[in-house]
Amino acid sequence: MKPDIIHSNSFVNDAVALIENAATEAIAARGTFSLSLSGGNTPKPVYEALAARPLDWSKVIITFGDERCVPPDDEQSNYLMARRTLIDLIPIPAENVLRMKGEIDPADAAKEYEADLRARAGGGVFRHDLILLGMGPDGHTASLFPGTPALAERERLVVENYVPKMSMWRITFTYPMLDAARHVCFLVNSAGKDDVLDEVFSGTSDYPCAAVNPMDGKLTWLLGA
Repeated sequence: MKPDIIHSNSFVNDAVALIENAATEAIAARGTFSLSLSGGNTPKPVYEALAARPLDWSKVIITFGDERCVPPDDEQSNYLMARRTLIDLIPIPAENVLRMKGEIDPADAAKEYEADLRARAGGGVFRHDLILLGMGPDGHTASLFPGTPALAERERLVVENYVPKMSMWRITFTYPMLDAARHVCFLVNSAGKDDVLDEVFSGTSDYPCAAVNPMDGKLTWLLGA
């Protein structure tokens, strides 16, 4: 799939508008909006701005594309970042926020998260309306890092993944989960990442982020300066 590549001079505003539009369309069509959040520093101001928008949060389901294997109050936790910048600031029902349990055994956490998502999808693949992703300087996205076992997974939707360079276990969506989404949007501050992006967009890249390819959906790269 050929992605939409948007170079933005108003990154936060454009990201929020994209999310709002996806939410409006999903709620009108299906009654709910399933949004998967990414970690890292780039989305923080996006989440803060999104929290001020008048979405019908009772109809929003929030998931996470990956998590570090730490407790939810740990400073490294993606959930903690999202809670501080978005979740605690909006009137969303607690049951609509699906947290990856980074504090338990990674394999158990991955299986539990996948089981929850499949149950909500009637036993099939949970199809997100919008998955937000980032890109690391090594081309990783979610916790799909170069050279790690999760890259080869084609059946499971959520797996535990050991990242040797960080000596840490992660929990992550797999390509089957990402590629089932109606829309995947990479939020990337491109400063210092131009060489990686050039290779990703070349069509011949081995970077993990380049392999994301929604089967029946949209793929957008929103690039800030």
